[in-house]
Amino acid sequence: MNKRSLIYIYLPMLYALLMLGCRLHQPLVLPQPGKLPDTFNNSSDTTGIGSVPWQQFFKDPYLRDLIDSALRHNYELQSAGERVKISGAVLMAAKHAWLPAASINASAGVEKYGDYTLNGVGNFDTNLSPNINKDQRIPDPTPDLFLGLRSSWEIDMWGKLKDRKKAALMHFLASAEGKRLVTTLLVAEVASHYYELIALDSELVVLQKNIDLQESALATVSIQMEAGRATLLAQQQFQAQLLDTRSRQYTTRQRLLQVETRLNYLLGRFPQPVPRGKQLTVDTLSAAWKPGVPSQLLVNRPDIRQAELELGAAKADISAARKAFLPSLNITPYAGYNAFKAGLLLNPGSFAYGVLGSITAPLFNQKQLSAQYQMTHANTKIAWNNYQQQILRAYQEVAVALGNIDNQQQVYKLKSAEVGVLQNAVATANDLFLAGYASYLEIITAQKSVLEAELSLIQARKEMLAGTVQLYQALGGGWK
Repeated sequence: MNKRSLIYIYLPMLYALLMLGCRLHQPLVLPQPGKLPDTFNNSSDTTGIGSVPWQQFFKDPYLRDLIDSALRHNYELQSAGERVKISGAVLMAAKHAWLPAASINASAGVEKYGDYTLNGVGNFDTNLSPNINKDQRIPDPTPDLFLGLRSSWEIDMWGKLKDRKKAALMHFLASAEGKRLVTTLLVAEVASHYYELIALDSELVVLQKNIDLQESALATVSIQMEAGRATLLAQQQFQAQLLDTRSRQYTTRQRLLQVETRLNYLLGRFPQPVPRGKQLTVDTLSAAWKPGVPSQLLVNRPDIRQAELELGAAKADISAARKAFLPSLNITPYAGYNAFKAGLLLNPGSFAYGVLGSITAPLFNQKQLSAQYQMTHANTKIAWNNYQQQILRAYQEVAVALGNIDNQQQVYKLKSAEVGVLQNAVATANDLFLAGYASYLEIITAQKSVLEAELSLIQARKEMLAGTVQLYQALGGGWK
């Protein structure tokens, strides 16, 4: 049978095998994303506070120093930076995947051929030939020495390597957005704990003021009891109220210790006093509470940008998974010195080179490739769902934060008025008690009510500031 006949026989078989391994899945078609509303609660602002850097948003110098320290020493943020470096290394590897792999190769081996093998017979016959010299005689057993370059190169015919490079780039950018997300959360958490510390300081001041007031009332009723104008029960009620207020001091100090310790943890340091301002003032926030428009969330929110990039990476991954079913073209060249005698290895006559091109297509591993494709297919849908979910969550967080600010403003106004009324009520109750027109229970009730109202006023102010920080975070601020 001649060579042409062999070609006619094996060529159709080769073509059939290649086609068998080239069955592609249908491209993945994702649903159209939902449309964002045009405004937040009918707000007409076009520029939101989410685009304001935290250095300009927070005016309190103590708070800015704490945030700066947290950004430099927080361990979670440092780990996020290392994850970015890992993604960068993966990207660098993917960028150079299309280049040929070349290596300097030095190898040595020996083989004993049987008398009834092709090489054994050929070597024996060659050694008897008069056309060779003594250096060309093949020893038995036969060493195989090589010193040179070997290379392999996969030609990216279908763009599979390009898709993998694109996926690696998207993962790298997503990891960078992940670091920005950690930064945003860290800035917001430091600010929230800072305001809580000042609020607890204010609570201690209020408690001490009320303790002084209650001690004065207890001293007054004790004098009246000695004069026969008050009962022992009245003295006991005043004393019990005083003991309760003093116990609340210690409860507040414990909460302050917990918050201060947590804040030091965020700053990457062991517990120590945290310098801070004396009062909760809204002036510590410089920017007006403007939400902007919902479309700005797609630019400002790191979690949305991260989800979008992960979706792009998943699309590139599934494209590469589809192309894995196509044939691949590999070229394996080599060049170097090859000899069967060590003394002849570096002889110019031992220099050899060659190249081999091969086309391979998957045949018996179709199931494995299909399984990989199905996993990538599902991961792409998950990434799309996550992207849509992040957008929906972001809009809801902004809407809730806006409502919270409006409601806390009203709460603060009403609580301020309540405190004023109750402070006057305490003075009135004391005057009436001294004149004999009010009972000790009315004084105790008035003092207890003003204490609760003053503590609630502090909480209302803290919640208003915390709500503004929450809105700033929800709009994507803090990482710039």
